[in-house]
Amino acid sequence: MRIAGVVRTAAAAAVCSVLLTSLTSCGTSDDGDGRKDGKRGAPGGTDGRTTDLRRIPDVGDRLQSRIPRNSRQVVAVYGRSRNLADATVVLYTRAAAGGGGGDATWKKERSWPAHNGKKGWTLDHRENDKRSPVGVFTLSDAGGVLADPDPSHGSGLPYTESAAFQAPHYWPKTHWHDFDHVIAIDYNRVKGTPPNDPTRPQGQAKGGSIWLHMDHGSGTSGCVSLPKSGMRYLLRTLDPKQHPVVVMGDKAALRD
Repeated sequence: MRIAGVVRTAAAAAVCSVLLTSLTSCGTSDDGDGRKDGKRGAPGGTDGRTTDLRRIPDVGDRLQSRIPRNSRQVVAVYGRSRNLADATVVLYTRAAAGGGGGDATWKKERSWPAHNGKKGWTLDHRENDKRSPVGVFTLSDAGGVLADPDPSHGSGLPYTESAAFQAPHYWPKTHWHDFDHVIAIDYNRVKGTPPNDPTRPQGQAKGGSIWLHMDHGSGTSGCVSLPKSGMRYLLRTLDPKQHPVVVMGDKAALRD
């Protein structure tokens, strides 16, 4: 999946002129390994200990059924409330099992404090509504201002390193490093392209450029942000062969 030492800079350059439009849909770093964040009572475990489960915790049948049967990695984003920006991100994994993996159990790997859209969540995301879309989405592409944190492991998401991701410096200084690392959430975008590709198959009104990205300590314009430790861990861990997805929403919507 990854060609060692090669990034899609040509593709990134092609979208430099429209980057600011893309960034409007997105919005305190930590250099640790992320383990301590699991002690905050994240869903799926109240004390950060690993738990094996048959289902992704606190996710109802509606969204649970949309998680592909062949998915072995799920990034769950548990929003605190429909109209709030506070969230928790949890990575769950499961091993392959016979019969298509339906009987495999999920294991809670790590969790991190996070933020979502500054106005909360929505089932019908629109451009500039400042809410994050509820749903299950694949994770196919990554990138950022900084280099891939582990370009040699050969199994991670395709990564585009480019200065084109740089947040404008007329934004508050706290936001300048938001896009040092990003993972595209496949909402209204074309898979297999850099995260900042502006193409929106469902139209501009449906919004786009919804990413996982670095946290600046408050709500975003629709993305999900988490600490540097979390972003770097996900980039080292998510593997296209494991068919990673994100299931995201406020607690009530997730349980529906």
